[in-house]
Amino acid sequence: MDANNKAMLLAGAAAVALMTLAPAHAAKALAEKPTVGDLVKASKPSDWRPLDPDNTVYMDLPGGRVIIELAPDFAPNHVANIKTLARDNYFDGLAVIRSQDNFVAQWGDADEKTPRPFKNAKAKLKAEFTVPLANDKRFTRLPDPDGYAAQVGHSNGFPSARDPKTGQAWLVHCYGMVGVGRDTDADSGGGSSLYAVTGHAPRHLDRNITVVGRVVSGMPLLSSLTRGPAPMGFYDKPEQYVPIGRFRVAADVPDAERSKFEVMRTDSAMYKAVVEAQRNRGGPWNKVAAGHVELCNAPIPVREAK
Repeated sequence: MDANNKAMLLAGAAAVALMTLAPAHAAKALAEKPTVGDLVKASKPSDWRPLDPDNTVYMDLPGGRVIIELAPDFAPNHVANIKTLARDNYFDGLAVIRSQDNFVAQWGDADEKTPRPFKNAKAKLKAEFTVPLANDKRFTRLPDPDGYAAQVGHSNGFPSARDPKTGQAWLVHCYGMVGVGRDTDADSGGGSSLYAVTGHAPRHLDRNITVVGRVVSGMPLLSSLTRGPAPMGFYDKPEQYVPIGRFRVAADVPDAERSKFEVMRTDSAMYKAVVEAQRNRGGPWNKVAAGHVELCNAPIPVREAK
């Protein structure tokens, strides 16, 4: 039996054991249960997928590179517009202009009086808060209930939710997810103002904002930013802005300059074992099995490709 199958069998067997054992024995079973780290080590190359360069963008900040994977299945028009903005060099020289504690970091054009003009991209698009279930082709449901949606899980590496009654699916505001800033009008955003969730998952925003992807690398560059002193965490002085060097589609970057990352396939048997390890965390430190995991507490493993 290979390490991959052995790790998954151990995860399943430990989960069954925890349901029937006395507390002391359950704690011992947890100690012997594989951790997420154990499962990642036991994974096979087929459990991982590379980032698609045509749906990945790089935002270069003074401290390093933020890598964002875009989700065209859930926001096709906004994703296309963001890539057009990148190819028009729209974001180059703009800045991170907001860092609100336990909420978001936002970037775009801070100059409302003389904003940067658009070249080929559109300033506004019709909102893509939800999409038909048919768009959500690779949904893997979590076993636990959710307070915000009838069903939650992961769709090709993105935390997502769906409602079979309405026939709609949508991306969820977990840590690291990237959304499109807008005004009161639902159709007032286009992708020229973007934010990443840097605090506790604001799930109340689900289906109220177009979510376009998630940060797969570089979150510390955003979550550690100095909090803005103005209302809602905006910076009130230009010297506080964090400048964006370049914002590019990965496919447009020479191969030698690309960042090589892989995401665990959320439709794989290995990821199901990872979810179980997150529901009942193994290893000697854990003493009580939770038996439950919230969607945003089931992060998807990401690693640099070898």
